[in-house]
Amino acid sequence: MKISIFGLGYVGAVSIGCLAKDGHTIIGVDPVETKVDLINAGQTPVIEKDIGDLIHDGVQTGLILATQDSAQAVMESEISLICVGTPSQLNGSLDLKFVRRVCEDIGSTLKNKDDSHVVVVRSTMLPGSMRDVVIPVLEEHSGKKAGQEFGVCINPEFLREGSAVYDFFNPPKTVIGQSDSWSGNLVAELYRDLQAPLIKTSIETAEMVKYTDNVWHALKVAFSNEIGNICKELRLDSHEVMDIFCQDRKLNISSAYLKPGFAFGGSCLPKDVRALNYKAKTLDLELPIINNILPSNNLHVEKGLNRIMALDNKKVGILGFSFKSGTDDLRESPIVEIIERLIGKGYDLKLYDNNVNIASLVGANRDYILNKIPHISRLMVRSMDEVLEHAQTIVIGNRDPDFCTVFEKLRQGQSVIDFVRISNNISTDCEYQGICW
Repeated sequence: MKISIFGLGYVGAVSIGCLAKDGHTIIGVDPVETKVDLINAGQTPVIEKDIGDLIHDGVQTGLILATQDSAQAVMESEISLICVGTPSQLNGSLDLKFVRRVCEDIGSTLKNKDDSHVVVVRSTMLPGSMRDVVIPVLEEHSGKKAGQEFGVCINPEFLREGSAVYDFFNPPKTVIGQSDSWSGNLVAELYRDLQAPLIKTSIETAEMVKYTDNVWHALKVAFSNEIGNICKELRLDSHEVMDIFCQDRKLNISSAYLKPGFAFGGSCLPKDVRALNYKAKTLDLELPIINNILPSNNLHVEKGLNRIMALDNKKVGILGFSFKSGTDDLRESPIVEIIERLIGKGYDLKLYDNNVNIASLVGANRDYILNKIPHISRLMVRSMDEVLEHAQTIVIGNRDPDFCTVFEKLRQGQSVIDFVRISNNISTDCEYQGICW
């Protein structure tokens, strides 16, 4: 395939060398003459393991050429990859002037190009940047319609400096946000020999995935350092602690707990976060991440409460109020917090949870519900149908499988607020809201 690559910095240079190794013909474009000259001399403009050899080999075999002429590059290629920088501005926003400038150049050439062409952004940009900047600029300068007369995709890169060539050929995933299926399929051809999941999705989702990855990596580093600070003060080997932590591939290093939903609760997580925060304070340590876990969790409870109150229905039914399905534990259940707040505001509530039955409760759970929240026990009913007959607003509080049938039983005018995404295939005529989807 013939590919033009705009931007001969880190991502662009790595892409040039790796795609040429796969046999593609590459035209690199950059306004900086020094970078163009280095590429044409078979040298790398960036320091990165193995990329120098790949560029050298590509130039020697005639698969790599660099130029300052953007029009030539577009006219002589089928796909244009935009790999220019998106630096931070003083207020933290992205400076997209380089992306905009390249799109102006590409669009102006597409105006006079009859052959099909796909523009692919590899630069990291916030969700909405493609719709608000890239596509409008391309359409304005080409006079053509994206997704119809030319294709547009975003293809975020997941390259680590120092191992970028290895990462290119061994990616964790390949993500393509596409304007149309033809364009997405063409971009996918670039990666057909890679052994990695290939994911085609919407443009906005692909934009967000890259930020989710990078912020998660940043969070892991900062979290590990805070654990390290505690360990050091306690004269523990932080590396041994984290090595043991990382051996848990079921919960710790996995997809567990990484789906958006409602706040956490129960007898362990809130208690243990508080205890570790207290210990850090006795050691005179400032741990901004760990210290803000509970405040963040509390904000999610507020978010749930505000969604219920915004509907202005005084009759509310709660389906599932133990802190998670499959348990009768109500201790520090965030749903119980919601219930108590609604009671205080005069709402008329009915509650149902198949796992919470006063007659069968024993020990700490029985003591908790009878002595700490007896007002809640009086609102409990024996069936889901009693809740549905009563409520104008139904809140799904945990993932009890029985609650999937709620949508078959709703009356006209009832609203559902789902705290757990009880199903991925919800079909209903009622007003439905997810708490964060």
